[in-house]
Amino acid sequence: MKFFLTLFLLGQILMAAKIDNIEVDGIKVPVIYEEDSRLPIVTTQLVFTNSGSITDTKIAGLAKFSSRMLNEGTKKLGSDGFAEELESRAIHISANCGKETFVIEVSSLKEEYTQSLKYLKDLLKDPNYTEAALEKVKTTMIGGLSRKENDFDYVAAVELNKLLFAGTVLAQPSSGEIDTLKTIKLKDVKSFVNEHICLSRAIVVVGGDVTLDEVKKQIKKVLKTLPKGKSEELPHFEASSQSNEKVLHKETQQAYIYFGSPYNMAVNDEDNYKARVATFILGTGGFGSRLMEEIRVKRGLAYSAYARVEVTKSRSYLTGYLQTKIESSDEAKKVVKEVFENFVKNGVTEDELDQTKKFLLGSEPLRVETMSQKLNRTFQEYYKGFPLDHAATELKKIEELQLDELNAFIKTHAEILQLSFAIVTKQ
Repeated sequence: MKFFLTLFLLGQILMAAKIDNIEVDGIKVPVIYEEDSRLPIVTTQLVFTNSGSITDTKIAGLAKFSSRMLNEGTKKLGSDGFAEELESRAIHISANCGKETFVIEVSSLKEEYTQSLKYLKDLLKDPNYTEAALEKVKTTMIGGLSRKENDFDYVAAVELNKLLFAGTVLAQPSSGEIDTLKTIKLKDVKSFVNEHICLSRAIVVVGGDVTLDEVKKQIKKVLKTLPKGKSEELPHFEASSQSNEKVLHKETQQAYIYFGSPYNMAVNDEDNYKARVATFILGTGGFGSRLMEEIRVKRGLAYSAYARVEVTKSRSYLTGYLQTKIESSDEAKKVVKEVFENFVKNGVTEDELDQTKKFLLGSEPLRVETMSQKLNRTFQEYYKGFPLDHAATELKKIEELQLDELNAFIKTHAEILQLSFAIVTKQ
């Protein structure tokens, strides 16, 4: 275990990321850079903070809809023409949004790096804002939501968010709803992009076979096409501490049980690694987890059961799910509560801690195999306010974590017992 950890730490030192900035129109845009010459490939991401679906306070689904519009190419070439141009040079450009961020990613061969950013510049200057593109995206997204009406995992997950974050933007699905998507107009997309895809919210993340000087030279040409805009503080939402339950009746052969609770932890909390270890034992670790052991192995109530903690700038909560027979729904829910109560009261065993350490430390190199994974890891460290070697530091802390220390930590998070349930089952 120590051998793998030493190799990982050495790799972190040899390919360490750097933080720099580019000044455009008086605004310093952070640049996260990591050189990797093992393959002649360059990956570039423009990340815009506080620009994801958490900003959909007026039209649910607008952020994701806007990202889909940027995937329709330029007005000059159209969707197909732009795609053909990129394909002929093995360049990939895509836009997507999460809860908190809006990301435009470009990947290419080293020799096409300059050309790839030229295409990105063209896209930002002349997006395909046409009624035809609007209707295409609208049809695609509405069709996807229509299909999800019978995806009961999706239905239960949406319902759980309504219980945990009632009255907030997090209570609505990030893809919106059919009724809200129908109302979106070109002016709404233009307004969203102009407000959020701007210099004040931008972070540049680049990795691959390219020098930092070349990155700064080429990316500055792209950034100059963006408006200054203004940054805004990201709101934070507390998960409900009330134990609520919502049961939806559908024509289903299984009961879909989704559950969640508050988890009182800040995104930059130094004890995050303890939460990672604890949650792995409770429900993230597959067949070795408490939930799987009690629900599947001992009682045969479900094929799988899962729980994880999500700690971000905008929210911090625990969530999990399982499927079971309709007639076993009440028993399964009862077992989940019992597992959580026992976990908080009695903590974990030495063997559980040892096995978790072996897995987390041994599998860590697999989590940063690709450049995309490495860049995402580096960005998350910077975004959350940690130093760029935080992942390596966290691994050392996990290796040195003692049982009494972990169990004391688990006892301080009794808020996970305030479980809410969203259940899809048959009448």
